[in-house]
Amino acid sequence: MQLGIGLTLFGVGIGLMLESGLGVPPWDVLHQGLAVRFGLTVGVWSIIVSAVVLVFWIPLEERIGIGTVANTIIIGVMIDVTSAVIPEADNTPIAWLMLLAGILLIGLASGLYIGANFGPGPRDGLMTGIAKRGHSIRLTRTVLEVAVLAAGWALGGTFGWGTVLFALLIGPLVHFFLPRLSTSTAVVADPLGYEAR
Repeated sequence: MQLGIGLTLFGVGIGLMLESGLGVPPWDVLHQGLAVRFGLTVGVWSIIVSAVVLVFWIPLEERIGIGTVANTIIIGVMIDVTSAVIPEADNTPIAWLMLLAGILLIGLASGLYIGANFGPGPRDGLMTGIAKRGHSIRLTRTVLEVAVLAAGWALGGTFGWGTVLFALLIGPLVHFFLPRLSTSTAVVADPLGYEAR
C-alpha cells in the first residue's frame, strides 16, 4: 500500500508541476519535449522512457523489483490523470502554489516509495548501476540529469524556475521524509545510504 500511494502521489506531483507551467524535473523536461516533438502524452513518454532505461539495466546487472515495474507504469498514468483533471494555472499565484505543492508531494512520495523497499525506480537503478562501476553517485546523477534536461529542452520541454527549485529542494525533502517513512531500519539509521546501494 505504501508503494502504491507513494508512486501515485509522485505522478500527481509531476502533473501539478507540469500544469503550473513553471518547469518540471529534468527527466520530465525530456518527457515533455518528446511529447511536444512526437505527440503522445507526457505520461506515456514517461512510461516509454522508463522501459528503455530498463534495457540498460541488463549490462549493469541491476535487479528489477516489483517496485521498479510499478514505478514504470503508475507514475506515467498518474501524470496523465492529473493533467486531465487539473487545468493549467491561469494566474501566477496559482501557478506557484501548484508548483510548490507538486515539489512537496514528490518529496513525500519519494520517502514513501523508496521507504517501501520494493526496488528502485528505473532512473535510480540506472544511476546506481553506473555508479557501481567506479563513478560517484553525485557525478553520475549530475551527468544523467544535465544530459536529459538538455535533450528535453532542445525538443521543446519547459525548463524554468520549477526545474531549479526541484533540484534545490528534492534532496532535503527526501532526507526529511525517507527516515520517517522507511520500512528498513538501515535507511532510518542512514537516510542517504540508499543512494550508495
